[in-house]
Amino acid sequence: MSQPRRIRRRRAWSVLTLPTLLCVLTACSSGAASGGGDGTDGSGKGGSGTSASPTPTGPPGTLFDTFHYTGANDPSLTAHGWEIRTGVGGPGIKDSWSDAGASFPADTTAQGGRTLQLQATTDGTQKGTKQVEIQSTGTKLFNGTYAARVYLSDKPAGGKNGDHVVQSYFPISPADDSANYSELDYEYMPNGGWGAPGPQLDTTSWFKADPADRVTKPHKQHFEGWHIMMVTSVDGKATYSMDGKELFTSTGKYVPREKMDVHFSNWFIDLMPSLGGQRTWNLKVNWFYYKDNAAVSYADVQKTVDGFYSAGTDFVDTLPKG
Repeated sequence: MSQPRRIRRRRAWSVLTLPTLLCVLTACSSGAASGGGDGTDGSGKGGSGTSASPTPTGPPGTLFDTFHYTGANDPSLTAHGWEIRTGVGGPGIKDSWSDAGASFPADTTAQGGRTLQLQATTDGTQKGTKQVEIQSTGTKLFNGTYAARVYLSDKPAGGKNGDHVVQSYFPISPADDSANYSELDYEYMPNGGWGAPGPQLDTTSWFKADPADRVTKPHKQHFEGWHIMMVTSVDGKATYSMDGKELFTSTGKYVPREKMDVHFSNWFIDLMPSLGGQRTWNLKVNWFYYKDNAAVSYADVQKTVDGFYSAGTDFVDTLPKG
């Protein structure tokens, strides 16, 4: 069962401005709230580590990133509004967050041949455990369409299987004690957790973190492989879908009430020293796309993303400031 993300989330970084990109505009049309595609785009190179143009171009109300960066210390990663977590706290094994597991390798299975890889490792001890998370900064995302192409793993890349690992993707409020707390979760647990057997994918919409107030729907099946995972939040409902198939819808108070950041996280529910040796788990993110205040269909999301790749566009941010 889905659990609160962490106890009173604290950040060690300052909010950064995001409008930094290089774009070459090709035929571009914005999607309507009824679900039209963006058409095409601008071009921004995120992996060079050089300063980007401060002039945003591309479809209005759009955030898109292919994660073409050179490493965790690439200045463009920070300039484009991403932070790799190294702070304290939960969830999972407290105070085990590290940027060592974040990389951007070539991957022949990824669109465009590159991916963000989040590698969590454990030997069953707290000292020998490293969890990994990347998050956007600036709290700019609210109602609209969230989409990411994500690779979920059913087994470790190295070592014995059996860990209660959680591979997650979620927009969330900047503070757990916010009066308008909002969170929309995908959490995949190939080996289960919290007493429930796996595999299980939880789709969960939150109203409050503490005490926990949420609605959730579990999906008990294997999901290993690449998937386009979407949440569309418009007209008083939040709809979760994977590869175009609707999984869960929440309404009423279980919809976003304030602007959020988006996170991708790979962590362990508990320690399992009995497995022996070191285990390595990989979560991969090919791209992330967000369209402000619009319900974009699965087909139009893929069409828009394909257009970005065809134009050589690695990054776009035309979201309203503030």
